[in-house]
Amino acid sequence: MGLHADALPDFPWDALTPLAELARSHPDGLVDLSVGTPVDPTPGPVRAALAAAADSPGYPTTAGTPQLRDAVVDWFARRRGVPGLDPAAVLPTIGSKELVALLPALLGLGAGDVVLHPSAAYPTYDVGARLAGATPVPCGDPVDLLDGDDAVRLVWLNSPGNPDGRVLGVERLRAVVDAARRAQLRHGRPVVVASDECYAGLAWEGPWVDEGVPSLLDPRVTGGVLTGLLAAYSLSKQSNLAGYRAAFVTGDPALVARLLEVRKHAGLMVPGPVQDAMVVALGDDDHVAVQRERYRRRRQVLRAAFEQAGYVVDGSAAGLYLWVRPEGDQGCWATAADLAQLGILVAPGAFYGDERHVRVALTASDERIGQAAARLSAA
Repeated sequence: MGLHADALPDFPWDALTPLAELARSHPDGLVDLSVGTPVDPTPGPVRAALAAAADSPGYPTTAGTPQLRDAVVDWFARRRGVPGLDPAAVLPTIGSKELVALLPALLGLGAGDVVLHPSAAYPTYDVGARLAGATPVPCGDPVDLLDGDDAVRLVWLNSPGNPDGRVLGVERLRAVVDAARRAQLRHGRPVVVASDECYAGLAWEGPWVDEGVPSLLDPRVTGGVLTGLLAAYSLSKQSNLAGYRAAFVTGDPALVARLLEVRKHAGLMVPGPVQDAMVVALGDDDHVAVQRERYRRRRQVLRAAFEQAGYVVDGSAAGLYLWVRPEGDQGCWATAADLAQLGILVAPGAFYGDERHVRVALTASDERIGQAAARLSAA
C-alpha cells in the first residue's frame, strides 16, 4: 500500500490558532467548543477493567479477543437492530480516525480511483483518499455518481453526520447500497460502501429518538447480504473513551479478512487492556444513558442561547454538534471571530467544506456550557 503524504492539505486546525488566542484572552476565560473531545469521566467499571488487565506482557492479537468480538456482535444485535453478525468479521481499530484515513490504501485504491464522501464532512475522508493516491469527491447524493462514474470504488457515509447532524434513513441507505451493487455489476470492479456511525447513539430529534439511527448493516438496508459493506464505530463518544482509542469495524467477512491481513503485517493492534475495557463498555448500557442525558442537557442550553442571540441552527438532529450560522450572508470565519470575541471558540465550517456555518461542540463541562450561554445572552 502506497501512502502519498505529499498530497495532503494543510492541517486545518492550525489555522484556528489566532482565534484561539483571541478567545483565550476573554476576562472569564476560554470556552472551547471547537473540538468534540469528551470531558466527562470515563465510567468506573471500564477503568476497573483496564486496571485489572494492566499486567499485559504479551502482544495482543490484531483480530481482537474472542470476548471482544462477541461483545461487538451482541451490541449490534441489542443496540443497532443488526442480529447475526459473524464474530470473525469484527476487527478492533485504534480509534476510528486511523481506519478512515487508511481504508482506501488498505483496500488497494490508487490513481484513477474515486472516493465519494459527504459534501459537508469530517476532513479525514478526503485525507484518506489522498493518502492512497485516489481522488476524493464530495457529493450530496452518491447515488447519481455511482450510476454515472465507473471510477467510484469507495463511498463513505456518515450518519449521524459530522458536522451537520444529518441522519440517513433506511430508504436512503438502501438506495446507496443498491446503486453500489448496480455499479459493480456494470463494470465488474468492487465498490465498497463504508459507514462511519460513531454518533449513532446520540439522536435528538425526529423519528430517530424512538426508532434509533439505522445502521448500514441493518437487514432492511442490506437484504441480508453484507458483501461490499463496512460499518465503523467508536466508543470515544458514547463511553468517554477517546483516550483509549477504542473502536471497531465490521460487515463483509471477506473485506474484514483483507483488512486484518494487512493490519497484521503493519502491527496495527489495539492494546490488550483496552480490549478488555471495551468488552465492559459494550455490555453496559447504563453509563451510555447517563452520558447521553448530559449531552441532551448541554445541547438544550446551547441551542436556546444561540437562537435567542439571533443565530440559526440547521440540521443537528443527532450527534455531538450544533451546525450554526447567523442570519444573512456572513461567512464562517467572521462568525467564528465574533464568537471568539466572547471567549467562545468554535470550528469554522470551512474545515468541513462549508463556508456559511460554524460547528459548535457539546463537549464541554456544564459550567463552561453555562458560561457560553450567558455570554451569548449578554451579547
